[in-house]
Amino acid sequence: MTRSFTLTLSCPNRSGIVHAVSSYLFQHGCDIGEHQQFDDPVRGRLFLRTHVTAAHEIDIEEISRGFEPVAADFEMTFAFAADRNARILVMVSKLGHCLNDLIYRCRTGSLGADIVAVVSNHEDLRPMAENAGLPFIHIPVTRDTKPEAEARLLRVVEEHDAELVVLARYMQVLSDQTCKALHGRAINIHHSFLPGFKGAKPYHQAYGRGVKLVGATAHYVTPELDEGPIIEQEVIRIDHTHDPKALQTVGRDAEALALSRAVRWHCERRLLLNGQSTVVFQ
Repeated sequence: MTRSFTLTLSCPNRSGIVHAVSSYLFQHGCDIGEHQQFDDPVRGRLFLRTHVTAAHEIDIEEISRGFEPVAADFEMTFAFAADRNARILVMVSKLGHCLNDLIYRCRTGSLGADIVAVVSNHEDLRPMAENAGLPFIHIPVTRDTKPEAEARLLRVVEEHDAELVVLARYMQVLSDQTCKALHGRAINIHHSFLPGFKGAKPYHQAYGRGVKLVGATAHYVTPELDEGPIIEQEVIRIDHTHDPKALQTVGRDAEALALSRAVRWHCERRLLLNGQSTVVFQ
């Protein structure tokens, strides 16, 4: 039971949608505190996010079931979500800047999430996780053990009731099957040099070419490597004085910023998938 919740939906655009939604909420004694919508003229779809409060407690499952006839009339994909911190599972390898940033934001209450566990294919970041009081689960991965490792990962996600998986510089490529199992609830971060500078030492490659912008992209995970729907991008201007080490420092700042925003927006139900893109209600 809750007194505040968020409704998100998307559907083919036509007249009467907002009226139908607001009328339904009014009939159930709800007050709209925040409302955002986007009419996509290219795809002909409407996207909506409405934050609602009520003077009485609301059963989310009940109000969701009651909304189904309205949704059917307008061919809506919708979700009601009670206000609470989302449960996230963070995956890492050896670099800890994104994990450290997420831990800090969780502690200060600015992420809209609680980290329920940290999973890694290496032991390097165990002290960081355990010092923060977080369960650390080591799942080593080799070419031969990858299927078993990913099966264990999905069990861990289920056991911890994780709503979102955050690849915070996890340096393993997830299989197509795992990507599909986590569709719409796994976010990855990578540096801005893809696909230009692939492989080892991208910052050294960028320095050699004299790049002037360093950035990062946070996106949903899909079977197409690093090509999922983009959620957020951060860009920082640099100049010739930035050597490869300085470029790495700037790049890691950009990665932490872009990833934390993407995670927060997802946890606050501000993201809706729009084909291969996203709608972000900030």
